[in-house]
Amino acid sequence: MRKEIEEKAQKIKEYLEEHKVKDVVVMDLTPDCSWTDCFVVGTVSSVAHLKGVAHQMWGLLKQLGLEVSNRHKTPGDDGWELVDCGDIVVHLMSAELRDFYNLEKLWKKTEEL
Repeated sequence: MRKEIEEKAQKIKEYLEEHKVKDVVVMDLTPDCSWTDCFVVGTVSSVAHLKGVAHQMWGLLKQLGLEVSNRHKTPGDDGWELVDCGDIVVHLMSAELRDFYNLEKLWKKTEEL
């Protein structure tokens, strides 16, 4: 993964951890994926937490110079918000959905940073 992308992903990770998102990981997908460099995956405690973090994150993404291709005015009520920034894709998920979809296992060949 390019150093610039890794640094931006780490800043997103730090931001999410500061906002009480649990178990945040940055996954390097460059060896196995042609459409993005990495995932940032974190667990939110509730739909309200998800909506608050997703809404507040826009300022950080703009500050980092990342364009969001799928910006929603309000995140859905399903417990999962995917924020596609091109080189970085952020997944904010409820614990239940994170356990069910298990993105880390799905992309197990990737290296966690």
